[in-house]
Amino acid sequence: MKQTIKLLFVGDVIGLPGRVMLQKHLPQIRQQYEIDGVIVNGENSDTRGRGLTSRIMQFYKHIGVDVVTSGNHIWSNNQIVEYISMHNDLLRPANFPGEVPGSGVTTFECAGVTVGVMNLQGRIFMREQLSCPFRTAESLLTFLKNKARVILVDFHAEATSEKKGMGYFLDGKVSAVVGTHSHVQTADERILPQGTAYISDAGMVGALNSMIGMKKEAILEHFLSQMPTRFIVDTQPPIELCGVVIEVDTTSGNALSINRIQIIDEAVDVDAKVL
Repeated sequence: MKQTIKLLFVGDVIGLPGRVMLQKHLPQIRQQYEIDGVIVNGENSDTRGRGLTSRIMQFYKHIGVDVVTSGNHIWSNNQIVEYISMHNDLLRPANFPGEVPGSGVTTFECAGVTVGVMNLQGRIFMREQLSCPFRTAESLLTFLKNKARVILVDFHAEATSEKKGMGYFLDGKVSAVVGTHSHVQTADERILPQGTAYISDAGMVGALNSMIGMKKEAILEHFLSQMPTRFIVDTQPPIELCGVVIEVDTTSGNALSINRIQIIDEAVDVDAKVL
């Protein structure tokens, strides 16, 4: 077993441009940072920019992603219900009602080490009526404590205060708390006092000059008129890829470092075929 491992967490992948960008740059990132395991938030991976399908999950597995996390858009394409019911490499937030398909926690093996992954969703400014993510995290840690010392949490939430709260709540209990959902990479990455790596938002994989990966014109029109508008995935380069690389001590489970990555590609072929 390795003394330390490096995990790559990639922020929300938006539509086809995000998938093309990830496919192009993931091998380079693996080599440059000596990555052992890859976790991706994929709830916006469908061509429409919301939801994902079993075929997209096959794409992720083909390019070497170990676990895909999600959030409030996980059910936007109902084709995923059958897949998530039968596989443990795609998570939905664990504090969803217990009756819904799938699970919010899983483990995978990398470099001889068992890694636990937990997916939670915040409640502040979110529409869903969900169970408390903090109490849910406590319960899941009881489940994971004898299975994995290295544990990463994807906290899919709107409010930075709630994300910060989760970081401090789980400090010393998990290896990393990584925020997702806002699609804007924050610059507050650090190791918390008890050894947990934290960042409020990992960012996204999508068009740099968009708004959350969508064409800005429709969103601006919505802001101005307050009328419903159709959000469309922006496919115009440059495309950015954002995420974090986290190094973890496999004996203690404490994080040793967390580093943001951002790749901006002006030449990515957004019409390229993905695997």
